[in-house]
Amino acid sequence: MNLKGKGMKRQLIIMMLLLCLIFPVSAVAGAALETVKGHADRVMEVLRDPALKPESAKKIKKDRIRAVSVKMFDFAELSKRTLARNWERFNPDQQKEFIELYRSLLEDAYADKILSYTDEKIVFGKEVPLTEKTVEVRSTVLRKTGEIPIYYRVILKDGVWRVYDVVIEGVSLIGNYRAQFRKILSNKPPESLLETLRKKVDKG
Repeated sequence: MNLKGKGMKRQLIIMMLLLCLIFPVSAVAGAALETVKGHADRVMEVLRDPALKPESAKKIKKDRIRAVSVKMFDFAELSKRTLARNWERFNPDQQKEFIELYRSLLEDAYADKILSYTDEKIVFGKEVPLTEKTVEVRSTVLRKTGEIPIYYRVILKDGVWRVYDVVIEGVSLIGNYRAQFRKILSNKPPESLLETLRKKVDKG
């Protein structure tokens, strides 16, 4: 290779390094999908565990699914996005309590929904970028009665992808709860919503 060729090769290598620095997101392409799929696989392992098939093992099964959801979801982000502008109406202590109550509510709802699955198969499709740090991971649950599209919206924080919204058959988890909470907060203070959530969690 002559000097001119070596020079061009060196410039090409430098250009590639610069591109990697300028566009670091490309280095984690597919990471969001793999992260969500990993969590889903762990949940399915719990559901298919023969030792957890008896009705007496239901609580253990539910607790294990909740343990996966803790790593899977970003409950603080989910809470902020659900309350939207109403988030600022809550003082720091109320915000903290809301996150914990909302987390308990969602974990129960998620576990109950998942426990209704039996031999369904989950097929993951593709990642659809939403913003620089948010991605929609698309999946489909294959049931005997048909297909159920489930899209996970995830956000990258501190190098980790976590779910901040789930869209099932076109219905957003955030959007659904936001409408309910907004109705309560339209003419009542944050404490009223917290009291409502406390009662729901206690019943669960």
